[in-house]
Amino acid sequence: MTTSDQRRQHALDALAQQSIELPSWAFGNAGTRFKVFPTKGVPRDPFEKVSDAAQVHRHTGAAPRVSLHIPWDLVDDFGALAAHAADEGVQLGTINSNVFQDDDYKLGSLTNADPAIRRKAVQHHLQCLDVMRATGSKDLKIWLPDGTNYPGQDDLRGRQDRLAESLAEVYAGLDADMRIVLEYKFYEPYFYAMDIPDWGTSLLHCLALGEQAMVVLDTGHHAPGTNIEFIVAQLLRAGRLGAFDFNSRFYGDDDLIVGAADPFQLFRIMHEIVGGDALRPDSGVNFMLDQCHNIEEKIPGQIRSVMNVQEATAKALLVDREALGQAQRAGDVLAANGLLMDAYSTDVRPLLAELRESRGLPADPYRAFAASGYAERVAAERVGGTQAGWGA
Repeated sequence: MTTSDQRRQHALDALAQQSIELPSWAFGNAGTRFKVFPTKGVPRDPFEKVSDAAQVHRHTGAAPRVSLHIPWDLVDDFGALAAHAADEGVQLGTINSNVFQDDDYKLGSLTNADPAIRRKAVQHHLQCLDVMRATGSKDLKIWLPDGTNYPGQDDLRGRQDRLAESLAEVYAGLDADMRIVLEYKFYEPYFYAMDIPDWGTSLLHCLALGEQAMVVLDTGHHAPGTNIEFIVAQLLRAGRLGAFDFNSRFYGDDDLIVGAADPFQLFRIMHEIVGGDALRPDSGVNFMLDQCHNIEEKIPGQIRSVMNVQEATAKALLVDREALGQAQRAGDVLAANGLLMDAYSTDVRPLLAELRESRGLPADPYRAFAASGYAERVAAERVGGTQAGWGA
């Protein structure tokens, strides 16, 4: 077997193990502050969200878990929801907290100057831990919307102290096999100072909390021009990259289909993931989508996202790393860059079609779902009730 054949086989083996977690909220109605556009057949409850997410896994074979958002996905019986997921061929994954839709949190949640409001926010996260125990989830993802709009509005250092104390209370409630994965965002909803604006702030809090706290990287949560793959490399080097939220943006946090705005950036990110040996299922890095499909259909949007991540991963796996290392050590700048570009320019769609067909999956998941009739069936069945969307 030639070296090229060995790389190809390694890529097939690694891609067969790749898994990407889906967000329940991607299957509900979404929009902008101007308009939310409803879609026929949108789920009306978490059970129907799980069923739709299962369609993505059924066609791609790469999306076996579904993230839940609390309180949007609260149900009376999480055991029944987990059983429903198992019947559909998937399982419940990360639990996401929500402290951005309550009037009490206008001036902050875990960082609020009012101790009673901080206690309320901590209790919400402890409730999420109970949900995790009921669903078998191991990760609590915290995206904190806290921040300030005006200089002098609050004490910046004081807010960090309160955040540290609040996170420590939540951390103390973890079971031994649970993790906090702490997200960051450099602006929005507040515009002067976000309380966790960047990966360094998230990392500092995680280091203070302990080994069960990891950083979440959302590909849309950075200033324009940020070298995201550098952040990936640094967090992998520190052993603190806990999860990804894959999406795309053109300006701000647009939550578009991953790879839509800059597929080359997605490839560069996956190159660092592969180089850091973080693609393994037991690496501790959970790959997730975090998107809102405003004008496109929900299930096809998620299928396309999974396919885009697979394509970027396949290209990263085909990089001739031995030759790349030699060029780097020799200081051959153009040769090194050329080796990356050769892999990026490879059409990996036939490779992925071969992999899918070998596993009894459709070669083209997007076309297969369109031909399945599922969308038309649920549009006819899901009449009445309240469609899921922001806040539900």
